[in-house]
Amino acid sequence: MASGLVLFYSRSGNTKTMAKAIADAMNETGLSTACKSVSEVRIEDLLKADAILVGSPTYYGRAAAPIAQLFDETVSKHGKLDGKIGGAFSSSANIGGGNETTICEINNMLLIHGMIIQGDPQGDHYGPVSIGKPDQRVLEQCARRGQRIAALTKRLFG
Repeated sequence: MASGLVLFYSRSGNTKTMAKAIADAMNETGLSTACKSVSEVRIEDLLKADAILVGSPTYYGRAAAPIAQLFDETVSKHGKLDGKIGGAFSSSANIGGGNETTICEINNMLLIHGMIIQGDPQGDHYGPVSIGKPDQRVLEQCARRGQRIAALTKRLFG
């Protein structure tokens, strides 16, 4: 049976709120999905999941160091994530604060692993973003992303 993993780093709680909204939506569609802080995630967790969504606050237009460190450590498993579904989401303090560059950085890490990234023709195309605390629009985008990723994962992995 297919499964998902939503992993995140969050200092203020904003990215964690987004992660929970995404994971809840994935679980509601019937895709068993864990939601874990990056500090709780082991590389084996990535290998077991069919869909992996990664969330980070934006620091200088980049993902937080713990996210980058986890993916640095995955070099020993290069090729083992090939064909899995991936996605990213981000929060920042300001409009133009680097959300899209952070999402693109995460997506690049996933693509290098051979993962499949699903865009969205509506709303947050690259992945959900929040400026400060997630509002209703952000939570709706998170739910939409979770639903879309879960549907694709179930279609590809059963």
